[in-house]
Amino acid sequence: MIRDGVLIDDTFAEAFGMKAARVLVTADTAGWARQAAVSACGFATSVIGCGCEAGIERELAAQETPDGRPGVALLLFAVSGSELARQLERRVGQCLLTCPTTAVFSGADAPEGSEPIPLGRNLRYFGDGWQMSKVLQSRRYWRIPVMDGEFLIEESTGVLRGIGGGNVLVLARSRAQALHACEAAVAACRELAGVIAPFPGGIVRSGSKVGSRYPKLPASTNHRFCPTLRGAVQGELDEQVGAVMEIVFDAVDDTAMRAAMRAAMQAVCQVGADGGVLRISAGNYGGKLGKHHYHLREIMQ
Repeated sequence: MIRDGVLIDDTFAEAFGMKAARVLVTADTAGWARQAAVSACGFATSVIGCGCEAGIERELAAQETPDGRPGVALLLFAVSGSELARQLERRVGQCLLTCPTTAVFSGADAPEGSEPIPLGRNLRYFGDGWQMSKVLQSRRYWRIPVMDGEFLIEESTGVLRGIGGGNVLVLARSRAQALHACEAAVAACRELAGVIAPFPGGIVRSGSKVGSRYPKLPASTNHRFCPTLRGAVQGELDEQVGAVMEIVFDAVDDTAMRAAMRAAMQAVCQVGADGGVLRISAGNYGGKLGKHHYHLREIMQ
């Protein structure tokens, strides 16, 4: 399949199941809501070393939030519900509770048959006995006294069945051209619901493979796509490829993942061969890592 001079490989991105939570943070201004969100999503690019993967899903207008203030929706993904709860408590406590004027709400109810995880249930003890609770429309909230007034937080939030590791590889003539195409792809996905690209700016230059020649490392550089190793290893790159960059997606469901990968590939193809893009490919491990397989050509048809 060729679109705008860009070859789309006959391959698939291999993704795997994760646990996810959506959290809404509001503040007196959109700027402070975003500041809180950026802090909460720090050091959350990959579960390989960060414990969770997190990012801003989208910004929210005042009429979209529970307290009528501007806000931001966050998505967090982890390999288990217990790890998700641990990461959420730390990030809310250290990054959202501490940020001026914020409040925190659940962004998704627990699916039928599943237990919610704590949001403010444990953080309420920071109030040192002065915290107060209130139930509104069967939802419990905690009011924790802080030095700028009070911190309002919902008691718990639902755990969603997420999908992690969907990806698109962009192969281009130069690093600048690969980066430009990936920037366009990330911008095209920015307003999509239910999906994040957790790496810096949505782009990762250090795509990995499972395992390493060093036994203690769970992952290592994807040497087949490293242009400096061309000729030294049996790889995926011909002489024209000067750089490869990857966009990794986490999504709350299959529909959101497919929409993000489609939007990303369409944006890359719009940059096209004239912009230096040669191929679109994907990272997989022969189906051994995850049960979710996203075939690029099928998504683009």
